[in-house]
Amino acid sequence: MKDFIRLDNLLKRFVDEGTNPGCAVAVMQGDELIYHGEAGFADIATGKKVDVHSMFSQASTTKLFTYAILGMIFEEGKFLFSDPLYYYLPEWKNTEKYVVRPNGDIDTEPLEKPITIRDAVAMMCGLPYCMMPTANATTPTLAAMSKQMEELLKKGPTTIQDEVRAMANVPVMFEPGSHWLYGFGSEITGVLVETFEGKPLREVFKDRLINPLELKDADTFVRPDNKDRIVTNYAKKGPGKFEPTNYFITATPDSVPAGARPNLLISAHDFAVFMQMLANGGTYKGRKFLGSGTVAMLHENQLGPVQLADFENDYLAGYGYGLGFRTLMTQKYGHNGHIGNFGWTGGTGIWVEADPVEKFSVAYMHNMAPNEELYHHHRVRAVVNGIML
Repeated sequence: MKDFIRLDNLLKRFVDEGTNPGCAVAVMQGDELIYHGEAGFADIATGKKVDVHSMFSQASTTKLFTYAILGMIFEEGKFLFSDPLYYYLPEWKNTEKYVVRPNGDIDTEPLEKPITIRDAVAMMCGLPYCMMPTANATTPTLAAMSKQMEELLKKGPTTIQDEVRAMANVPVMFEPGSHWLYGFGSEITGVLVETFEGKPLREVFKDRLINPLELKDADTFVRPDNKDRIVTNYAKKGPGKFEPTNYFITATPDSVPAGARPNLLISAHDFAVFMQMLANGGTYKGRKFLGSGTVAMLHENQLGPVQLADFENDYLAGYGYGLGFRTLMTQKYGHNGHIGNFGWTGGTGIWVEADPVEKFSVAYMHNMAPNEELYHHHRVRAVVNGIML
């Protein structure tokens, strides 16, 4: 039996030293939960502590559900990753790109090849994030996206279908596939899933993963029966100083359309179940969700030297990027896990990773901005791998 006292001590130290208000970790191996630890507060004002049922706002780790489901649909023969987007989203047939002329003028011209599904899923379609209009756009593409969002929001709350249709008119930043840029590719992927399934993404989550995996502490809406389990989001104002914030505000069924961009609310335990299914090669408790080859395909590095230069930073050092999942390519930057470990991070302070060699998974969560992800996640990663390997 493995001894997790070092992980208990780390979580306690985070809270005692005021680095975050409260956190949880779940570790699974095979089909079993082998560790769950919590420290600190789910809500400071009421004194409610984090527990095994605490549901954390996920932000970008929500996307992992989308990518896994896309893998299921791929196995049903409904598309190929080499297919142009416009086969399924016709608005994207004549997308252009911005170019800088020798005299410095910015112009547009047709793409050399159409954007493919792979380009979107691997974040190589040339569109940054633009969830809200911005007055300080740093590129012509972002400025054009911001204008589209401004027009959409004049009509009320948007759906991701609305946003993806509108952005088809925006010239992308570069020739698809030539660079890596985190951003709107995930929204495109979500709408592809909705198109193939014929229903909003949050309903697909429920039908394809939440119900079949029996994730009891997982939802995409705040509801009367789960609101007491949802962890408050905090803004960090200094060591041990936290204020409630609307950062990644959670939605109710009455506040946004069903087709609005979903944000997963889920416990560390339930997310570890999902990651364990992937660590097992697509199977959980005897039920096959994905083929092992498909799982391997989803986290196979897609980036060459140019794209890796776009991707790498201190936090991501050693990783490449697959079809929605980052994947460990080298340990030389201080990762003590196996080559091929894969997962992702959520902007509220979420870190999840699966080890396909020893077949274990880990989900660490806190809800805080700035999330100080490098400080927390790399420490949790080092401790968990030291215990498990």
